[in-house]
Amino acid sequence: MLPTLYDTAKTADPGRYLVTYVETYLREEVIAEGLTRQAGAFARFLEAASFSQGQVLNMCEVARECAVHRRVAENYFGILDDLLLGVRLPVFEKRAQRRVIAHPKFYFFDVGVYRAARPCGPLDDPGPIEGAALESLVLQELRATNQNFGLGYDLYYWRTPGGMEVDFVLYGTRGVVAVEVKCKRRLTGHDLRGLRTFLADYPMAKGYVFYGGDHPLHLDAITALPVADALRRLPELL
Repeated sequence: MLPTLYDTAKTADPGRYLVTYVETYLREEVIAEGLTRQAGAFARFLEAASFSQGQVLNMCEVARECAVHRRVAENYFGILDDLLLGVRLPVFEKRAQRRVIAHPKFYFFDVGVYRAARPCGPLDDPGPIEGAALESLVLQELRATNQNFGLGYDLYYWRTPGGMEVDFVLYGTRGVVAVEVKCKRRLTGHDLRGLRTFLADYPMAKGYVFYGGDHPLHLDAITALPVADALRRLPELL
C-alpha cells in the first residue's frame, strides 16, 4: 500500500506534524465548534498548561500565566477533557494512613503533543522537560496497556503534603501497583523514599521504578527496571 499524505507528513517531520496537530485542534475543533471565541487566550493557555505537565494542578497559577480569570482557565481545562487531549490524574487515598493532598495532576494525553505545546529555548533547563516527557510516555503506555488488555485498573498518583510522592498508582481487582519514573541512570536512596513510604502504608502493593539505567535491580520490595524493558513487559508486570 502506498503511503498517504498523512503518513508522509508524520515520517518526514514528526515534530512539525505534531505542532500542526495542536494548531489544527485549536482552529478546527475548539474555534469552529464554538467552545471558545478567544483563540489567542486559548493558545496562551495551551502553552501555560504545558508547564503543568506532570505537576499538581494549580488553577490560579495557570490562569495568571495566561492572563485569564480562574473560571476561564477551568473552562479551558474542561475543553481539553472533552476533546480527550488532557488527563487529570486523581490522588490515591483509599484507606489512607496519612494525609494526602487533594488536587489532581495534569497531563496532555500524548507525549508528542506535550512536546509540541511546550516552548523550549536556550534558557530552558532540559532536565525537567525530559523528565516530564518520560513520565508522560509511561502514563501513555500504562493507559494503553490497561485498556487494550482489559486489566480494569483505575489510575492515580500519590502525594503527601510533606512531598512524598509516587508518580502512578494502579488500583483494581488485580491488586495495587505503584510506579515511580526516573530519568537518571543511577538510583539513590532518596529516589526511593516516596515509593518506600507508600509500600509501608500499602504492603500488598507491587513497587516498581522505571529508570534510565541499563540493568534490572532488586531493592528490597522494589524492582527497578530500565524504561524500555519495563514498557515492553507492562502486560506481565501489571
